[in-house]
Amino acid sequence: MIPKIDLQQQITPTYFEFLDALAQSGFRGDIERSYASRLAVATDNSVYQMLPQAVVFPRSTQDLSLLLSLGTKPEFQEVKFAPRGGGTGTNGQSLTETLVVDSSRYLNQLLTLDAPGRRVRVQTGIVKDKLNQQVAGHHLFFSPDLSTSNRATLGGMINTDASGQGSLVYGKTSDHVLGVTAVLVDGSIIETGPVSGAALDAKLEEDSREGELYRCVYFSVTEHAGEIEKRFPKLNRFLTGYDLKHVYHKASHTLDLTRILCGSEGSLAFIAEAWLDLTDIPPYRTLVNVKYDSFLSALRNAPLMVEAKALSVETVDSKVLGLAREDIVWHSVSELIQDVPGKVMDGLNMVEYADHDADAQREKVDALCAQLDALMARGEAGIIGYQVCDDLSSLNRIYAMRKKAVGLLGNTKGRQKPIAFVEDTAVPPENLADYIVEFRALLDANQLQYGMFGHVDAGVLHVRPALDMTDPAQEVTLRKISDKVNALTAKYGGLMWGEHGKGFRSEYSPTFFGEVLYTELRRIKSAFDPFNRLNPGKICTPLDSLDQLVSVDATKRGFFDRQIPIHVRDSYTPAMDCNGNGLCFDFDVNSPMCPSMKLTSDRRHSPKGRAGLVREWLRQLSAQGFDPMAEEAAIMTGGVSVKGLVERVKFTWQKQRGEYDFSHEVKEAMDGCLACKACSSQCPVKVDVPTFRARFLQLYHQRYQRPPKDYLVSFVESYTPWMAKLPGIINPLMSNSLVKKGASSLLGMVDMPLVSQPSLTKLLNEAANPRFDLSELEALSPEQKAKTVLIVQDPFTSFYDANVVFDLVQLASRLGFNPVVLPFKPNGKPAHVKGFLRRFANMAADSAQFLNHLARLGIPMVGVDPSLVLCYRDEYSKVLGEARGDFEVLLIQEWLLQQLPSIPGQDIVGEPWYLFAHCTEKTVKPTTHQDWAGIFGHLGAKLEAVPVGCCGMAGTYGHEREHVEGSKQLYNMSWAQPLHNKPIARCLATGFSCRSQVKRIEGQGIQHPVQALLSLLQ
Repeated sequence: MIPKIDLQQQITPTYFEFLDALAQSGFRGDIERSYASRLAVATDNSVYQMLPQAVVFPRSTQDLSLLLSLGTKPEFQEVKFAPRGGGTGTNGQSLTETLVVDSSRYLNQLLTLDAPGRRVRVQTGIVKDKLNQQVAGHHLFFSPDLSTSNRATLGGMINTDASGQGSLVYGKTSDHVLGVTAVLVDGSIIETGPVSGAALDAKLEEDSREGELYRCVYFSVTEHAGEIEKRFPKLNRFLTGYDLKHVYHKASHTLDLTRILCGSEGSLAFIAEAWLDLTDIPPYRTLVNVKYDSFLSALRNAPLMVEAKALSVETVDSKVLGLAREDIVWHSVSELIQDVPGKVMDGLNMVEYADHDADAQREKVDALCAQLDALMARGEAGIIGYQVCDDLSSLNRIYAMRKKAVGLLGNTKGRQKPIAFVEDTAVPPENLADYIVEFRALLDANQLQYGMFGHVDAGVLHVRPALDMTDPAQEVTLRKISDKVNALTAKYGGLMWGEHGKGFRSEYSPTFFGEVLYTELRRIKSAFDPFNRLNPGKICTPLDSLDQLVSVDATKRGFFDRQIPIHVRDSYTPAMDCNGNGLCFDFDVNSPMCPSMKLTSDRRHSPKGRAGLVREWLRQLSAQGFDPMAEEAAIMTGGVSVKGLVERVKFTWQKQRGEYDFSHEVKEAMDGCLACKACSSQCPVKVDVPTFRARFLQLYHQRYQRPPKDYLVSFVESYTPWMAKLPGIINPLMSNSLVKKGASSLLGMVDMPLVSQPSLTKLLNEAANPRFDLSELEALSPEQKAKTVLIVQDPFTSFYDANVVFDLVQLASRLGFNPVVLPFKPNGKPAHVKGFLRRFANMAADSAQFLNHLARLGIPMVGVDPSLVLCYRDEYSKVLGEARGDFEVLLIQEWLLQQLPSIPGQDIVGEPWYLFAHCTEKTVKPTTHQDWAGIFGHLGAKLEAVPVGCCGMAGTYGHEREHVEGSKQLYNMSWAQPLHNKPIARCLATGFSCRSQVKRIEGQGIQHPVQALLSLLQ
C-alpha cells in the first residue's frame, strides 16, 4: 500500500500573507497555491526546474496593476514576480522561485483589428496561431514564425524577441511591435511607442516615473553609441537583453521604449497589451525540397538559395529526418519528400519562395531549379535530387513536420536525450558551415550524439546534444559544452542566444557585452526595477545589487529524477520522457490533442502537467523507501486482505475529513483525463497519460476506496450482455426518473444509454445469419476462408448500438463475403481506464488466447469500435508482452481497403457524406480520413473529412456526473458548429461514444460509415 505523502516545500509566510491580501484586494483573477499548480509551472522546455511560491492568473491589465501595487507595501517588499506565457522557453526564462504571473488563461483576446491599417491590438496571452486564425479572413498575418506557434503566446514572443523561419524577410517580433501597454513594478501603467522631436524633448524633461525611464535609456544609448555599434553583432537575430542598438534613432531624434521591452524577458515590466503590425499574406507560395548526400553539403549550399532570393531556407539533418520517419507526422509528407533511388538522403534544404506576383514567383523558382539541375549534372554540391511543391496544404504539412522536429529529438531511444542548452546559436551565414564543423568536432570529441536543424539563411542552427541529466557527470559535461560553445560563437562573430533568449545563460552576459555596456544594462534595470523584483536573475541585476544572476549550473530536472530508482524510471518512461515541449497546450479546438487542457486552461490537466505530477509522486514515494513496481507485482498476484480493507476505510475517512496527501492532487489531475490517448501519438516524445494514469489509479486505490461508478464501468462487460437479453424490462427501468436520479446520486452516472431493441442476437437470428461454429470454420477450404470474415464484438456497439454490427454483417454479405459474428469476449478496455489492471490482464489473456486460436484459421477478423480494436494493439501488448501472440483485429476500413481490388468501382454521384472520425482512431491511424474517403469513392460516393477535436463523451467520461458539463462544453467547442452546418442525415461517426454524444445533445443520432455504405449498395 502506498504511503501518505505530506506536503513538501511550503509557501513562505510573506508570500502566503501577500496572497491572502491579494484575494481581499479586488483581484479578479485566479490564485493557485496547491503543490500541483506550482509543479505545473516549475518546468518549461529547458533542462531546469524551479518551484515557485504560487501561480496567479490575472483577468485584466487592472489585475496586473493591482498585483504589483500591492507589492509596494512595506510588508511585501520581499515578494518578487515572474511573467509566464506559453511556457515553451528552452532556457528557463519563465522559471522562478518567486510568484508566477501567467497571462495565458484569461489575457488572451484580440482587442482591436484595424485591417486597412494592417494593425491589431491584442492581450499578450493570445497564442500566435490563434491570432493568425482570427485575422486570416482579411488576408493578413503576424509574420514572425516559430516552431511552437500553436501554443506560444505573444507575450512570450515579445519578451524573447522571437523569430524563426522567414526572418530574413519578415524580421523578428520587435520589428512588428508598434507599441505596448506595460505595467511597471510599482503598478503604474505606461504606453510605449515612438516618441520624436519636441515630444521626446518634453518627455525627457518630464518629472515623472516615465520621464525617469526615458532619461535613463536616452543617456545610455547616446553616451555609448560607439560602444554599442562595436559590440552588437551584425546579425539578423537579436541577442535578447536590452536592445540598446535600436531603441534610439539619432537622425529623427526618436526614442521607443518598446525596443527596450522587447527581449527583456520580463525583467523590466509586465507587458499586458500590444499593438502589432500585420503583413499581407502572399498568395503565391512554393517550396523546393533540395536533397543532399550529407548535412554539410546542405549547409554549404544554403548561401546559393539565399542569393536566389528565397524567403527562407530551412535545413534538417539525417537524425531529424530519421525520427520524423518513425513518427505519425511522416505519413503526411512522405510523398513530398521522397527518397532518391540508389542514394542516401542525409541532408535537406527546404527553400521557400513567396510573392504577390505569379510571374515573379515562377521566375525565381525556375531560376533556382535551373541552377540545381546544372549542379546535379556536374555532380557538384552534394545535391542528389529535389522536389517542387506549390500546393498550400502540402506546404503546411511539410512545415508541420519541420516544426515537430523540435520535439521529435526528445523521442530518441535510451536515457540520453537531445536537450536544449546551446541550440540557438547564431553566426553570420557565410561563417555557418565552418562554425558547424568546429561545433560538431566539439560534440564528437565528447562522444555525444546530436540532431541539427534550423534557419541556415539567418545563420541559426538548432543543435541539441544528447545527455542524460540524471547522471551528475553529464551535468558537468553540459557546463563544459556551454562554456566552449559560448567561446566558439564569439570566435565566429555570433551569439550563443540567437533566437530563444538568455534565461539561465544570463551569466554569459557580462563577457559578451563588456564592462561598459553591461553597466548600462544594469543602469536601465535599476531605473525600471531598482530592487530586482521582476524575474530576478535574468539578463542582469540592478546597479549596487548583490543579487546573483541565474546560472547554467542551476538545479535541473535531472537532479529530482535521479532520486527515483533506475528500474522505476525505466518502467515509467511514458511520464519520465516528457521534455516540456508543450505541444499538448495546442489552442486549436479542432485538434484532438488533450481535450482536458482545452476545457480547463489548467496546465495540471495536460499531458505535460500530469507527467510532471507523476514524476514528483514517484520521487516522493522513493524518498519513503516505497517501490511502486514491487507493489504492482504484489497486486497482480495477491488477494484481498481484511487488514487492507480496514485500512482503506480508515484512510478514506481521513481523506473526507480533509487530511492532506499529495496523492490526492495527482488523483485530481488524473480524474480530468478523458483517456482519449491522443497524447500517446500526437506528443513528439509519446507521453502516454492513459497508461501511467491506469497504473497510478491501481496504486492509489489500494490506499483509498473507489467510488461505486468505477466498479460500474469496470464490470460493464460482465453485466451488459445479460441486460441486452431483456431490453423490454431494462429500458423502461433505466428510463424511469427515480432510477435516473438514483444512478446520479448513488452511482455518479447520468444519461445512461439504453440497450438495443431488438438485440443483436435477435437481428442475427431473424436474418438466419450463420452461427459461430469453430469446427465448421476449420473445415473451410482456402477459397472459402478467403471469402469469410470474422466480426469481433465489443460491449458498446453490440449491446447498445446493435444495428451497426448487423449492418456490417449485411454489408459484408452484399460484398460477397460470409460474415460470422464471434461470441462476445470481454475486451477489458473499461477496466484498464479505471485502473483495474489485474482484472484487465486476466481479460486480455483470455481474449488473446481465443483470438490467437482463431488467427490460425487465416480468416480476417474485424472489430467495429476503433477504441476497442486499437486496445488489442496497444494495451494488450503492454500488459501481455510476448504472451499477446500475433493475432490481428482489423479496423473496418482496413479490411474494406483490402477488398477494394475485387469490388467493381462506381462513378461518384449524389451529395457528399461527412466523416467525424474518432479521436483515438485518427491519431493512432493517421490515414483514417483518406482510407474512408477512398472506400466511399470506390463505391460511388464522395466523403469529406470534418476536422474536429474531441466530442466530449470519451467512453464513460461524459456519463460521469462530475464531468457531464465539461463533456457538453467540449462538444460545443468543436462538434456543434460543424454538425449544425451540415445535413445531419449525411453525417457519419466511427466511434460509439461520438454517436452517443450527438444523440444526447442533438436529440437525434448519426450513422456509422458502414451504414452509409450499405445504403449505397442497396
